[in-house]
Amino acid sequence: MFRSGRFVATSVRDYADDAVQPNGLDLTVEAVFQQRSAGYVGTDGKSVGDREPVDPDDDGIYRLDPGAYIVRYGETLAVPEDHVGFVLPRSTLLRNSCTLDTAVWDAGYEGRGEGLLEVHHRIEIEQGARLGQFVLSEADHVGKYDGEYQGENAG
Repeated sequence: MFRSGRFVATSVRDYADDAVQPNGLDLTVEAVFQQRSAGYVGTDGKSVGDREPVDPDDDGIYRLDPGAYIVRYGETLAVPEDHVGFVLPRSTLLRNSCTLDTAVWDAGYEGRGEGLLEVHHRIEIEQGARLGQFVLSEADHVGKYDGEYQGENAG
């Protein structure tokens, strides 16, 4: 069962009061990056390619051409035990030929996460704009997240 937005808010820091939605909590864009070198996903290791920040203009607007971008969210969250987290794109992104991809956020994960913003038609996004909605669902689990991304971007 998915939890209410008010419940989700108890697991998130640094959010605006009006970010709480009926079934989740809106996440904002803190920073945008483009990957500039190859990453690696192997059977015995992984690495993330080098990234370059995309700077907003003087008005705080990211002017993004079609392509793939990494978005860092502005909120810090902690997935509670007995839950799993997901980030879904806000419908306005979809209506503008863009989407937001993320992975499963396991029980015990804490940090300021990131997502893959796919831009299929030029778009302008203001820094701090709401791009996704974080939702939590009750879930059985064995253990808690203890990977290398624990605490990412939280400092």
